[in-house]
Amino acid sequence: MSQPVSPVHWPYPRWIAHRGAGRLAPENTLAAFRTGAAHGYRMFECDVKLSSDGVPFLLHDSTLERTTSGQGTAGAQSWQALSQLDAGSWHSRAFAGEPLPTLEAVARFCRYNGYLLNIEIKPTPGTERQTGEMVAAAAARLWQDLAVPPLLTSFQPEALQGALDAAPALPRGLLLDTLWTGWLETALTLGCVAVVGNQALWDRSSVTQAKSAGFQCLSYTVNDEGAAQRLIELGVDGLITDRVDLFAPAA
Repeated sequence: MSQPVSPVHWPYPRWIAHRGAGRLAPENTLAAFRTGAAHGYRMFECDVKLSSDGVPFLLHDSTLERTTSGQGTAGAQSWQALSQLDAGSWHSRAFAGEPLPTLEAVARFCRYNGYLLNIEIKPTPGTERQTGEMVAAAAARLWQDLAVPPLLTSFQPEALQGALDAAPALPRGLLLDTLWTGWLETALTLGCVAVVGNQALWDRSSVTQAKSAGFQCLSYTVNDEGAAQRLIELGVDGLITDRVDLFAPAA
């Protein structure tokens, strides 16, 4: 990595495609990444957890039912079993048979095409620290020779602590759904470079507070033009969106 990511050196674009392509393709699949890329996006957000045998792979939910042909807790199954699942048919027939991707497969896709990644560490409950450690270690290995590393984020401070311990050079961001007591101090303690908040959390006061502490401000999930304009006027640095068909990523 040629230069550490910081608010002074922030190599990421403003617009980030949520779960690959939002809703236009099955989330957290390579098909979604390709769809987002076809709309001009060059940075993607995805959710990564561990299989029972320690393989980092993409899935949002703790359980398999909503977005795959499987059942039960995803993290309780081996990668061999998970790799056989259909992660596309739930979305539409056009994506039938689309598999769950490993983080390694997504890294290859991003590396070959020059795309950037925001990895949300999404632990199976009870595995927060281990997931943070193993996902960060894998990311450090997979992106070791690239100038711009992936941004690691999580709602779980314990997962970010694991990431800090395993790969301190990778940039981290604290995800927030509420401004809970101590969020700013926690982000500082974890050495974060960014705070990624629910769009409703950002106003003049919270943006000023975060930026005064040295953080970049990112927002999820921004799907409305009015909301996007409000956040841009507030000085929010990154917008994560499902609407890759609505927002031009260079805007």
